[in-house]
Amino acid sequence: MSFLDKLLEGVEVEWKPLGEVAEIKTGQAVSKNMISENQGTYPVINSGREPLGFINIWNTNNDPLGITSRGAGVGSITWQEGKYFRGNLNYSISIKDKNQLNVRFLYHLLNEIQMEIHSLCTFQGIPALNASNLKPLLIPIPTIEIQQKIVAILDTFTELTAELTSELTSELTARKSQYTYYREKLLSFDENQVEWKTLGEVLTIKNGKDYKSFKVGDIPVYGSGGVMTYIDTPIFEKPSVLIPRKGSLGNLFYVDFPFWTVDTLFWTDINITVVLPKYVYYYLQTQKLADLNMAGGVPSLTQTILNKVKIPIPPLSEQERIVSILDQFDTLTTSITEGLTKEIELRKKQYEYYRDMLLSFPKN
Repeated sequence: MSFLDKLLEGVEVEWKPLGEVAEIKTGQAVSKNMISENQGTYPVINSGREPLGFINIWNTNNDPLGITSRGAGVGSITWQEGKYFRGNLNYSISIKDKNQLNVRFLYHLLNEIQMEIHSLCTFQGIPALNASNLKPLLIPIPTIEIQQKIVAILDTFTELTAELTSELTSELTARKSQYTYYREKLLSFDENQVEWKTLGEVLTIKNGKDYKSFKVGDIPVYGSGGVMTYIDTPIFEKPSVLIPRKGSLGNLFYVDFPFWTVDTLFWTDINITVVLPKYVYYYLQTQKLADLNMAGGVPSLTQTILNKVKIPIPPLSEQERIVSILDQFDTLTTSITEGLTKEIELRKKQYEYYRDMLLSFPKN
């Protein structure tokens, strides 16, 4: 006998259309101007799971369940407790009889049948979900006692995930702050304490190029956002610091393997008899390269500007010591980040496993 069979203990499960047990209504129109002009404490729930912004008026209270009706997140299930503003791209799913149907049970159930809800959406032009298609959607309704038991189990997994995420996120934030503190401390030198040079004196900045004439291979092609694809030819094979020419100007990369870069990213040929590439990478992280932007539209840097940036040059042995310390902090931060991602994914799968088990009701 399955866990669900034991839980139900022979109790009949009734199937009813969603429109029969809940009212489905559209929220009120909201615009970015409205949000910017009325900043406040009440979240705006519209076309996504997360608040669009916060304003000082609300139109919904104690009616937390909703479904996104239009846009990229169409069909997503939203949950927002307390007072908030429901936008016109979000349907309220309001329970008609709370003695018959637990709203939190319905929330878990709608997440369970997310694919079925997506099948009701249209994707010609702007993705949309019509209330008339939602209303006939059949949902299982066991007794309210069974619903409450299922909610207690699934909410426990949800709370454990939220608690774990909060703890690991706090740990990650603390380690990042610690890393930033020591990086700033280790790379802060008085003018007379060490020799200072310009970047143009210790390295050569070169432009990236188009890669599309090459074959597919195992050489990563970097753009300002990271690895774009892989080809069979490198543009450079020695350690280098990659500096965005356009876009996110602070998004630096350090590579110590063969690579290629496109024209939105500079690469550097560094004089390793004077300065370590990894030292350059860490030092440039402390500099606000975005402040060197000279463009009126898309943020951009030039070789002329970068070549004038000053960098302290302590002895190579001191550079090695600094790099070694910062590498340890970087490894720790990366480890926590990867652990956080894996743990959240594991908890999510665990929740989905039990949700599938608890909400797979036979239609007979």
